[in-house]
Amino acid sequence: MSVEKIIPIAGFPVVNTTSPALSRYLLRTVRANKKATLLFANTNFIVQCRYLLDKIKRGSVTIVNDGVGMDIAAYLFLREAFSENLNGTDFVPHLFSAARKPLRVFMLGGKPEILKRSVEHVNNMLNQEVVGSCDGYDGMASNHAMLVDSINKSRAEIVLVALGNPIQEEWILANRQALTANVVIGVGALFDFWSGDKPRAPRLVQRTRLEWLYRLCLEPRRLLRRYTVDIMRFLILCRKYREGKRQA
Repeated sequence: MSVEKIIPIAGFPVVNTTSPALSRYLLRTVRANKKATLLFANTNFIVQCRYLLDKIKRGSVTIVNDGVGMDIAAYLFLREAFSENLNGTDFVPHLFSAARKPLRVFMLGGKPEILKRSVEHVNNMLNQEVVGSCDGYDGMASNHAMLVDSINKSRAEIVLVALGNPIQEEWILANRQALTANVVIGVGALFDFWSGDKPRAPRLVQRTRLEWLYRLCLEPRRLLRRYTVDIMRFLILCRKYREGKRQA
């Protein structure tokens, strides 16, 4: 991807870009029948996917920034600023709306009932063509050996993988070469939002960059560690990387 700048966060090469520019790049990839992989990096991604860093770099993966924690790290340790906050929940609909014609989409992950409602949302509300789907539970377990073949036979242009960090990244890196789809995107909890299983924060909360706090209030047991212990681990990783670069 042609970009103005890479901002390294704890060693991860995070692309400083915008939704329009990223959409143009991915849609050009589809039209040219080439391949691209997109991952959204928030603080949890940096901590949980650390062991995959070498594979990510070798895999020519595009990583973009997701969340206020990435902005804080960029400023504290590098005195840099990202042009835009990018996250799958907002970006993927933007990508679809920028396409000249409906894209062929395969959806992987989520509970069966959540996936079903998400497929309906993409077909009916986002006006794309879902050519196949597989839930991340029994469906994926029973179809594991044939899953890549099923995706390829669907002739999907876009594959959305919603398995959560770091499982979705691990799956994407292990299978990307065999997948013929033009664009593969790790989308985390996106299907939960599309299905209505989890609500988005009100617009005002989103604009003030406090959506993380809204989600923490909704799911304190699941997210408390992510926004306390893992935040500290994230900041320590960022500092270690900066100190290592200085010594080098």
